[in-house]
Amino acid sequence: MGFLECLGHFFQNANPYIAVISLQFGYAGMNIISTVSLNRGMSHYVLVVYRHAFATAVMAPFALVLERKVRPKITFKIFIQMFVLALLGPLIDQNFYYVGLKMTSPTFSCAISNMLPSMTFVMAVICRMEKLDLKRVRCQAKLFGTVVTVVGAMLMTFYKGSVINFFWTGHGHQPNTPPTGDAAALNHHNDREFIKGSILLIIATLAWAAFFILQIITLKKYTAHLSLTTLVCFLGTLQAIVVTLAMEHRPSAWAIGWDMNLLAAAYAGIVTSGVAYYVQGLVMKTKGPVFVTAFSPLMMVIVAFMGSLILAEKIYVGGIIGAVLIVIGLYSVLWGKYKESKEKEVEEIVQLPMKSGDQLPVINDQANNIETIQKKEGLAINIQSMDSLNMEKRLQDTH
Repeated sequence: MGFLECLGHFFQNANPYIAVISLQFGYAGMNIISTVSLNRGMSHYVLVVYRHAFATAVMAPFALVLERKVRPKITFKIFIQMFVLALLGPLIDQNFYYVGLKMTSPTFSCAISNMLPSMTFVMAVICRMEKLDLKRVRCQAKLFGTVVTVVGAMLMTFYKGSVINFFWTGHGHQPNTPPTGDAAALNHHNDREFIKGSILLIIATLAWAAFFILQIITLKKYTAHLSLTTLVCFLGTLQAIVVTLAMEHRPSAWAIGWDMNLLAAAYAGIVTSGVAYYVQGLVMKTKGPVFVTAFSPLMMVIVAFMGSLILAEKIYVGGIIGAVLIVIGLYSVLWGKYKESKEKEVEEIVQLPMKSGDQLPVINDQANNIETIQKKEGLAINIQSMDSLNMEKRLQDTH
């Protein structure tokens, strides 16, 4: 029985880690599938619409059945927060992310997304969700990690270097031949597209960080997680429809069949919108937003391997150096969070004896009161016995 209890305790503590690691695998798959779909001509505006339509359709039945008795009322303030959540996540983040993904590559987009923990940390400090005391080592580690992560992302954006070839890519060493005029113009255009895509990815990551912060604020008032996820996806679908009608004027762009486009929309909607919003909300409630975003380098590693293996994607020296800096900075932030959680546990353990010690005077007072009562009762008995002896003596004297 003791072994089973220890095993259950271990899995209970490991649940948040298993959840966020599983999310990174889900995000990695979304990057690969979405890249294939976008390269085949699917509009990213339409993909966002279908993605959240799928998420709403899948999550709504669970929310209606499981939370019908515990669903709070929606006030005007909560509705505005939901509307802004839909604006930040489904609309701004994903549209900008898909455009940046198309202009760069899956590996690079994941690397830029590794700025998410640092951005979330800065926003959490501004919103007073995180304390920043530069005299403490853990706070210095979090600040150092934030700066290093941003530097790594900037290095990946503005520096490429030579291409690193792996045995599975099939890219041989090509001789350095001077580019022709058309090739030079094409390279210049590609560089401009790459920088533009990088900026869009940074904006998308900033919006995604703001989404995390606002989500945990909303969950404090609106505690129905499934219902919140469903409503955010539904509002995001409506907003995406409006934007798509304004930006995409081709009726054929809405066409979808039993192909990669359907798979991309269904996978992204169910896994990385519906399930991801719900799971990250549950984990953030106990661990905070910085913890949830601290595992994004795992997605970069998975996508880099899958992108190079499946899509024959090129990996540059600048990308490797920047990725290493991002991972170092990120886990510096994670180390600081770990030390902070340990300090909180020690403080809670220290406070327990103090709280129990506060009850000691009450117990002593009760003991003193009982002792006083006993003394009074003993004194009364002695007085009664003395009175009875005096009465007997008086009777003997009279006789």
